[in-house]
Amino acid sequence: MRRFFLPLLLIGVLIASCTYTQKIRDGKTAFEQKQYSVAVKMLQKEYDKAKTRVERGKLALLIGESYKELNKSEESIRWYQIAYDNQAGVDALKEKAYALKRGEQYKEAMQAFKELGIEIGSPYEYRREINACEIAQGWKDALQYAEYRVDLMEFNTKDADYAPVLYKDNNLVFTSDRSTSTGEEVYNWTGNKFSDLFLVDLSSNNVKPFDLQLNTENNEGTAVFNKAFTEMYFTRCFGGKREDAFCKIMVSEWQNGTWSAPRVLDFVQPNINYGHPSISADGKELYFACNSLDGWGGYDIYVSERSLEGWGEPKILSRSINTIGNEKFPYIDGDTLYFSSDFHPGMGGLDIFRTYKMGNGNWAPPFNLKPPINSGGDDFGFVVDYQAKTSNEILQIGYFTSTRMDGLGNDDIYQFEKIIPPPKPVVQIPEQPKQVEAKMILDVYVLEKIYEDPSNPNSRVLGRKPLPEAKIEMQVGKETKTFSTAGEEPVTIELNENLDYNFLASKENYLNNIAKFTTKGIGKDPNNPVQHFEVEIVLDKILLDKEIRLENIYYDLDKWDIRDDAKPTLDALAESLGLNPQIRIQLSSHTDCRASDTYNETLSQRRAQSAVDYLISKGIDASRLVAKGYGETQPEVSCICTRCSEEEHQQNRRTTFKIIE
Repeated sequence: MRRFFLPLLLIGVLIASCTYTQKIRDGKTAFEQKQYSVAVKMLQKEYDKAKTRVERGKLALLIGESYKELNKSEESIRWYQIAYDNQAGVDALKEKAYALKRGEQYKEAMQAFKELGIEIGSPYEYRREINACEIAQGWKDALQYAEYRVDLMEFNTKDADYAPVLYKDNNLVFTSDRSTSTGEEVYNWTGNKFSDLFLVDLSSNNVKPFDLQLNTENNEGTAVFNKAFTEMYFTRCFGGKREDAFCKIMVSEWQNGTWSAPRVLDFVQPNINYGHPSISADGKELYFACNSLDGWGGYDIYVSERSLEGWGEPKILSRSINTIGNEKFPYIDGDTLYFSSDFHPGMGGLDIFRTYKMGNGNWAPPFNLKPPINSGGDDFGFVVDYQAKTSNEILQIGYFTSTRMDGLGNDDIYQFEKIIPPPKPVVQIPEQPKQVEAKMILDVYVLEKIYEDPSNPNSRVLGRKPLPEAKIEMQVGKETKTFSTAGEEPVTIELNENLDYNFLASKENYLNNIAKFTTKGIGKDPNNPVQHFEVEIVLDKILLDKEIRLENIYYDLDKWDIRDDAKPTLDALAESLGLNPQIRIQLSSHTDCRASDTYNETLSQRRAQSAVDYLISKGIDASRLVAKGYGETQPEVSCICTRCSEEEHQQNRRTTFKIIE
């Protein structure tokens, strides 16, 4: 499932770094650099030479992960099992469970998820997955009553072919990394070329590059056209010499018989991945997906409205659509929106959902299109072909993309036909059920993390479990209500329309935390009378004098100023300090062993003080903050300095905080 953004990314995702030119000397490094096609070959050789079970388990887990990213489900399942048999622990069991789900082995997946919950000590963590597997198995069992039938398109290759979009004269434009793509470089994530846009004539299945001016040596893909085919929006992933190749939405105009040089849309921000544009028929709305930190989590779907000044500031769609997971590949079709999600209950990876705007302008609860449209793999890039001929039997024709197992081995494009499904057997109902009043229900869970080492907050997080006897304060407008959790049960609240709900959770000896939920844009739907939502609030246990590593805090060589990429982590710490005014913390900076003791002590003190100064600029009282630079005196990894690996040096270069009172 390498494409978490554009199947360059799909799940699309290319947050791919420009490190593909680095020299790779071992399988682990290849894996870390997202060179999965390279990694599997090197890792399997290393596995054959491994001398201990523990070493074999670690290597087998990386092999399974690499095969997952290459969309090879069966191979990933086999290697996850090998990893688990060789003491790779809950990580291998977890990945195996998800791989079984993607492989549509739902009964086996349910059993694996149950075992996983028992092993980490929290059945709560995987209850949604077990329920989703039960639902998916029911959909498979009822496949003979499906309202769609699907066929693999002949122009697919063994490479990635995805994200079809209608073009004039009975053509489709799609994205592919097939061998005829531009450039000579191999994209080592996939082992294929970088992706380009291609044109296929549906009457002959002849494929050719879409436009030699638009296709470059970067990854291009997921295009869309306005109704007159005079504007084209698409995604290109690129960056500067030392920047990651973030994906940006670009626009090109048809002028004088050619496509103009594309330009990045004005609302695109740095260090965010954008993709999957879809434009409304009237050309006034542009839908897309991005992974902004201001979203609900993962990738979310946004819409920008066009005015005389251009495209306006994007607005995130409602919580009926966006979740804490990934929502991608929007396709707007009149008042209907199709999109893909890996969090709404589905069959495996990304599933395609349908929603529509109700009379009050709110979005209806999403409907899963079920099999055969959806599968255990990633299903996305749905589009309806209104130029195709329909009949009394065939109501609609269109196309979508899938990584399902009966394809050619990667992303493949399928044609669908919407039909009148066969009638289901009549079931006698003793009496007509009473109509249920439309309502929205929110379950609020307060959780704590399960650490591999309960006394070490820097150890791996195995999962979460419900935290009993926690207090929840709910604020709606000027009204405040208080609740308490009991056992593993959530606090259940009936919601009203068009309101913002703010929650503050607390418990003695834990750090307070907040969560938000809004019903704006959702609304009650009589066709789906009871809508259920969840909010999870995770509380961290207060462990006095325990250093907690702050991730993504880096400094330029010989400098101590706070870089832009460090600010989100410090902003989150500032927010936590604001929610917990009773605590004081020490911010500490550590260096590796290179350079002199005096130099390292001075540099680390300046870096720690810079972090403190940043928090003060965010409104935190200076009396609550202490800066301490330790230089190289407290290494996290003990090694002889001249023999330390770069990874060990990196572990020792860290910024931490600890609660001192």
